This record gives sequence, C-alpha cells and structure tokens, in this order.
Amino acid sequence: MLINAVFQGGGMKGISLAGAVNAAEQNGVEFNRVAGTSSGAIVASLVAAGYTAQEMKEVIETTPFVRLLHRSPLFNVKWVGPAARIWLKKGLFSGEVLEQWVRGLLKAKGIRRFGDLAPGKLRIVASDITNGRIMVLPDDMERFNVEPSSFEVARAVRMSTSIPYFFDPVMLRLDAKRARGKPFAGQFVFIVDGAMLSNLPLWLFDQERAKPAEAIPTVGFQMVGKNDTKTSFIRGPLSMLQAIIDTMLSAHDERYIEQENRFRTVKIPTHGVRTTQFDITPEQSEMLYASGLQAGNDFFRNWSIASYQLQFKKLKLP
Repeated sequence: MLINAVFQGGGMKGISLAGAVNAAEQNGVEFNRVAGTSSGAIVASLVAAGYTAQEMKEVIETTPFVRLLHRSPLFNVKWVGPAARIWLKKGLFSGEVLEQWVRGLLKAKGIRRFGDLAPGKLRIVASDITNGRIMVLPDDMERFNVEPSSFEVARAVRMSTSIPYFFDPVMLRLDAKRARGKPFAGQFVFIVDGAMLSNLPLWLFDQERAKPAEAIPTVGFQMVGKNDTKTSFIRGPLSMLQAIIDTMLSAHDERYIEQENRFRTVKIPTHGVRTTQFDITPEQSEMLYASGLQAGNDFFRNWSIASYQLQFKKLKLP
C-alpha cells in the first residue's frame, strides 16, 4: 500500500512520529513522497533518505537532545546573557549543532542535496517572515537564484526547525537582480519554523494528483495535545518566552483538525510533552514513541485506499 505522507511539526513531540512510521511499516504501508514541517521535516528527511522506523528509534535512544542547544558561554550569564543573545542573534540558541546532527544522519545514507533523492521525493516547509509567505523547499530556492536540486537537505531542515526566538532564524540574501535598489538590510530574508504558517500541509500533494481513482493517497501525521495536563509556570522572562513559543506553535493544533481531513490524519496524543522540552527523559521519549505506534496501528488497521477515495469524492477535495 503506497501513500504520500505529511509529518506535522512539534519540536520534541516529534519523537512520536517515528513510532507512527513503525506502525505504517507493520501494516504494509510504503512511502512514496514525504513532506514535513519543523520536527516533521526531520522525520520526513530521514524517511526519504531510507531510514527505517527501527533505525530512527535507535537514533532517538542514542541522541542527548539537550546537546543540540548550543550557544557561546558568553551568553550563559544568568538573565543578561540569554536576553543579549536574543537581541543580537534573534534566538536563544544557534541551531548550528542541530543542522550538523541532521547532516551527519543524512550523510550516513549517502544523502546531501535534494538531487541525491528521487525527484519530488521530499518537500520541507518553512516560513519567510520577511515577506509573510510559506516556503516550500527546495522549489522556492529558485527565488534566491539557487538550483533546487543542489540545495542541501540539512540546511532546509534547519530552516524549517528554526523555532522563533528559540533558535536563530536563517538569513538568505536576495540575488543581485532582486536586491538591486534595496538598502543592504533590505537584501536579506529571515526564515523561521514552518509551523508558523503551515504545520500540517496536506495540500502539498493534493495539487499534484490526477483523477481520484489514480491518486496516491496522502496521509497526515498530526500530534494532538488534548491529553496534555501540564501547566507552564512563569517564573521570569525566559520561562514566559518558552511558554509563548509552546503555545504559539501548538495550541492552534490542539483543538481540532478540519473535518474534511480527519479521514486521512493519524492523530497522536503527546501526553504533556512540550515543544521545547529538549531535556526529555528516556521514559518520556519511550512514551511518545509508543503513543505514535499505537495511534498509527489504530489508524491503518481500519483504513483502506478504497475508503479514502470515497471520502475524496464525497467531500470534493481539490
């Protein structure tokens, strides 16, 4: 059974997506094209590169995620340091270590550029906050005079995972033609987490389908927080900022998903784990993985291409 998959972003909650991939494999599902936002972009890139769910689980178990949070010791001075870094760099942490981590994982499978993958295999969503528009990578790199197939996958993932004020935004410079006449500062575009504008972009592959009967189904993998009970305690400016970030990136997805897309969405409870909880415990990590596995099995055991096509026809999706 062949599907296109779209993986939602959710920071550390994205561990649950690996469990859902395991469930898909167990139910005979194969991935045709994949797309993702933020942590979903990490999972999508690993699936595209050929990682199995078991391999992803091993990566999760052996990665001390807190080490992905990197900044100069200068910015660790209590209160003043982090605030100064946000002022100067636009983020608490650089994001470079995360990018290097993804680069190493992809390199192990012989993947560096989008051109190393089958055409259209992987799409990654980021947010261009300078122009207020969604970026679909690698295609939209043409705006910067960059050949999409030559663009590095790890860099695209880094752009998609740039949680505002948590990781530094990625800055791209306009090509000479588009930059002409603009002041120096106006020649740069700031890119942040794709979840700002489209956290579960199911529409990505709908635009390419032919007749409903011929289309490869698109399934979304969404992390839901309706079982969350944890309250954010505000102790100062930084804890308040973290609470704002968590709410901004996830609260709008915790209430509901559009009715017309429920039939093609795997909904994974995240049990109170926060988006920026990089100090996650092994027990919490295992809980997330198991939640994804359970949700995926519940979905695919009762799902068929025939019912999918019927729903498409009834709802007249594009």
